[in-house]
Amino acid sequence: MTYLEDGHCSFYNNLSENAIRSFTVGRKNWLFNATPKGATASALVYTMVEMAKANELNIYKYLTYLLEHCPSEDMSDEQLEALTPWSKEVQNVCKN
Repeated sequence: MTYLEDGHCSFYNNLSENAIRSFTVGRKNWLFNATPKGATASALVYTMVEMAKANELNIYKYLTYLLEHCPSEDMSDEQLEALTPWSKEVQNVCKN
């Protein structure tokens, strides 16, 4: 009913539905995570993809960039920060 009180509110929720579509489609795939480690790995990949989308990066280029630079637990916080989707270098290399 809020949209009746405020003319700026939209009465349809297509944007919200489209934003969660990949998660709803993925539900069937998540049934096949046989172990907690598999579920954690899936969540990590989904997070990386969604972060790339949110920062308007080419997902393939970003994932390739990450694999080429192999983040590890031994890296310093600064080195890991350089691999985030909002870092300048990643933006230059992976932007759509």
